Amino acid sequence: MVSQRAVFVDAGFLLAVGGTQVVGTSLRSAFRVDYEKLIEGIMKCTEEHSGVEHLRTYWYDASKDALFTDQHKQIGLLPGVKVRLGRISFNGEQKGVDLKLGLDLVGVARNRAASVAYLVSGDDDLAEAVEEAQDLGMKVVLVGVADSAHRLGVMSVAEHLALRVDSIITLPAELIEECFTRIVKDAPRLVPAPSPVSSDTALAGHPVPRPVPRPGAPMAKPAPPGRPLHHMPPRPHYAEAHLVYSSGGTGTPTLPEDTLLDVAQDVGESVAASWYGSVTQGDLAELLADRPILPVEIDRVLLKDGAQRIGETKTDLQGVRKELRTAFWEKLDALI
Repeated sequence: MVSQRAVFVDAGFLLAVGGTQVVGTSLRSAFRVDYEKLIEGIMKCTEEHSGVEHLRTYWYDASKDALFTDQHKQIGLLPGVKVRLGRISFNGEQKGVDLKLGLDLVGVARNRAASVAYLVSGDDDLAEAVEEAQDLGMKVVLVGVADSAHRLGVMSVAEHLALRVDSIITLPAELIEECFTRIVKDAPRLVPAPSPVSSDTALAGHPVPRPVPRPGAPMAKPAPPGRPLHHMPPRPHYAEAHLVYSSGGTGTPTLPEDTLLDVAQDVGESVAASWYGSVTQGDLAELLADRPILPVEIDRVLLKDGAQRIGETKTDLQGVRKELRTAFWEKLDALI
């Protein structure tokens, strides 16, 4: 097997972790990424760890109909980088990304093109591909973002995956901080007002453009009667909550419900603030028009950010999900 290293980057994972670390949310519109510097930093980190030549960096992401965006073209033109795209489904989920990554990982190992693979991901769906690549003689090293509070020492990595790789290394904290920049503004951007339309034009059958709402006064439909949005009862602050233990008698601490709701509130408010500062007044008007229903992409960010803080199992609790959405709306009300 050739003494080379190949790097496999799950962009969805890396951008979510980096955004959460620097901006406080995985919402992509809330931050800007210096992709060239980020990829160079990953290559330098893996080179220092292995000391072998670089074969290629595979960058996995998703887009509508798996078509290259301008951003993907920019990344794909970087030396030694190959972009592989999955699809984004109608509900905003990535499709085919993990499959492509797993197949490429095993394929490189089978063709004996590299002796070590560096995997930037946290998805336990890749565990079987990792083991198959190892059976073919390749070492697999997990690359993560350091998190001293996590028992694995890295952010958002499934234990099932961490237990199967050969070793784990972390990216320098300063690399993440330098490559991710907050772009959230204090208020939604204004869009140019449409040119005036005369009454003669309107009578001729041409539609009259709807006016753009002024800042602080977006067009919105009132919430449906009988469905109040501010329905969560008062609860103790996080500092007042105490750890309780599971009934299994193992002494494993678990977060009480009040603490989970406090974390969910923090997540909901953070996502609302980030979203509010990264959209236009027209986007805000559309969101408020469908209230209390949230767009799929916002709801997925709420659940993803919640899972990073308290785990997927606890985020699945109905009360936690309800609080994530309620906190989003309450924070948005305070901002507008």
